[in-house]
Amino acid sequence: MNADAPTPPATPSGHSGPAEPTEPAEPAEPAEPSEFVRLLRSQRVWDTELPDFAPASAPAHPLPLFEQWFAGAVAAGQCEPHTMSLATADAEGLPDVRTVMLHGADEEGWHFASHAGSRKGRHLASRPYAALGFYWPAQGRQIRVRGPVTVAPSEVARADLRARSTGALASALVGRQSEVLGSYEELEHASDAAWDRARREPDASAPSWTVYVLAPDEVEFFQGDARRRHVRLTYRRADGEWRKELLWP
Repeated sequence: MNADAPTPPATPSGHSGPAEPTEPAEPAEPAEPSEFVRLLRSQRVWDTELPDFAPASAPAHPLPLFEQWFAGAVAAGQCEPHTMSLATADAEGLPDVRTVMLHGADEEGWHFASHAGSRKGRHLASRPYAALGFYWPAQGRQIRVRGPVTVAPSEVARADLRARSTGALASALVGRQSEVLGSYEELEHASDAAWDRARREPDASAPSWTVYVLAPDEVEFFQGDARRRHVRLTYRRADGEWRKELLWP
């Protein structure tokens, strides 16, 4: 026998030989879904009549279509249509997302604001590129926007604060967004002081308040369909021109 040949496994009797066949294991019974899963699966999607969308008639640029869809969302009773998800990435490329308010949209881009020292502000300082997401379930519509982000001039940020409510100004005056908070009482004290100042000085400035402008490279309009034949129309900018494309849902 070749000394290098593998030795056959021993049988239970101690003799070499093939292993005894074993019975296949019985398949495990599927676990019952949890109460959370049952609740999750019971939720309806777009339990309403959805509007039509003919992409062939869409305008050449995305901004007019965004304005049309926004007006349609307001008319449909969509709650807070001006809120949007803002996705950024930190210096290591790790993503983050939060809900913020749209402050405007024009030929320059989509505008939003925050403190420069906030987490999103720090992300945009190191990686000035972001994505926005609007979701309007009242009409089964989504809009996705992404592109480079720039900082608007400081006078734009001051005008933005003056145009906002007393509460919004007070919140901006509190500042320190995303910093560690020692106690809720500390926040209460700072907020009360900021509210008093906002009432006394409606033109007060918050130096860290910053307006950001996302100039889109790509804008996608998604119209849901009850038969899941969703319409996805994407605008992509190339050489200063917009190109329209349909995407498979």
